[in-house]
Amino acid sequence: MFPADYFRRQDESDDFNFYTQPRKVVHIDDAAIATLAEFLRDQLPAGGALLDLMSSWRSHLPEGVAFDRVVGLGMNQAEMDDNPALTETVIHSLNHAPQLPFADAEFDAAVCTVSVQYLTQPVEVFREVGRVLKPGAPFIVSFSNRCFPTKAVAIWKMTDDKQHMELVAQYFAQSGGWQDIQAQFKPGRRGLFGGGEDPLYVVWAVRA
Repeated sequence: MFPADYFRRQDESDDFNFYTQPRKVVHIDDAAIATLAEFLRDQLPAGGALLDLMSSWRSHLPEGVAFDRVVGLGMNQAEMDDNPALTETVIHSLNHAPQLPFADAEFDAAVCTVSVQYLTQPVEVFREVGRVLKPGAPFIVSFSNRCFPTKAVAIWKMTDDKQHMELVAQYFAQSGGWQDIQAQFKPGRRGLFGGGEDPLYVVWAVRA
């Protein structure tokens, strides 16, 4: 198990206060968004029920793929109301309560996009995601090299991008009930005059 100090944050104030104001910005650039959408096209079951964990105003789901149900679980209602992919929304703080308000085996897939670095109880949350997924359903966790530094957990800020992939893989391993844990990354391309494309990292597994 991880030491508790790993999941302390610079700002330990109530997360609901931090997320009161909508932040309708994307946290990865267009190239990374396109890469993620194509990856999800290959991994997500069309026509199924999808859980969008730590949801916001965009889910970066692939265009042209229909899902029967897309449930956004997040912290800001205005953001999720502006998300065209969602069919339902739930306001819920996973750091306050890692237990998910859903039945066992309710979903065909789950995603957590550019937000895993904020979880203070990640093993408990991953265990709960496994509970609400059907056997064989994927849980896909993606991230880049950006974060709100005051809300990211200490272990995330102490490690590099390769170690972030290893860390998320450990979340799967320690929460139990997962198989085929895999990781993939697309390195960002540095521009001639600085800047460039964002890197994209994906770690995923399927419910045993």
